[in-house]
Amino acid sequence: MRVRFLADANLDQDIVAGILRRESKVDFELPQNLIPERMKDPEVLALAASLGRILVTHDVRTMPAHFGNFVATSESPGLILIPATMGLAQAIEDILLIWHASEPEEWTNRFRRLPL
Repeated sequence: MRVRFLADANLDQDIVAGILRRESKVDFELPQNLIPERMKDPEVLALAASLGRILVTHDVRTMPAHFGNFVATSESPGLILIPATMGLAQAIEDILLIWHASEPEEWTNRFRRLPL
């Protein structure tokens, strides 16, 4: 089974579009109809966990602390942090590498800040 992703509401959706153009089999859920506007970070993490998806976000400032609090009491499929200053092409390449080279259980309760 491959890793599955959920885009946070703040993620540049051009990243998701670029990934899916390159590899249409990547299971990358968009936030529309899943993440209501202004949903709090702990709730977004809980949603991603309930869906069994690694959360992908640009929120490098507050999400790591929320993630630490979340995994102290719950299990998470993982978190990927993409700095907003990171180039689109590099973000796409890194996510595709994660998708090709890792298994879901490798990400359980772990987070990674890109670039790899």
